[in-house]
Amino acid sequence: MTFDGSEIRCWGVWMDDRVLGGVILVGSLLGVACYFWLVFLSPWAMLVIQVSAFAAVAVVLLIVAWIGYTLATTPPPMPLNDVSEGLGEVGSETVVGGGEAEETEK
Repeated sequence: MTFDGSEIRCWGVWMDDRVLGGVILVGSLLGVACYFWLVFLSPWAMLVIQVSAFAAVAVVLLIVAWIGYTLATTPPPMPLNDVSEGLGEVGSETVVGGGEAEETEK
């Protein structure tokens, strides 16, 4: 599957964005119809509900775990006091021109 501008090549066939959108729309509606049948009309309704509930809770908890992992492994930001020391005096501005830095007063 490759993307080139507004056309997508999938399984050797070029598809326009509108065609792909239509395929996604029809596929989604068929998925809703299948899920309706599985939940309300099939003999496996209780199992389908249990699996769906488990999958929904698992996805939410995995996202929370990913956020926790990111918070735990990301180094803390540099304090603002340390950053301002490297910038120079307040009211002065460094102008770079011709490879040399000149300091000017505002």
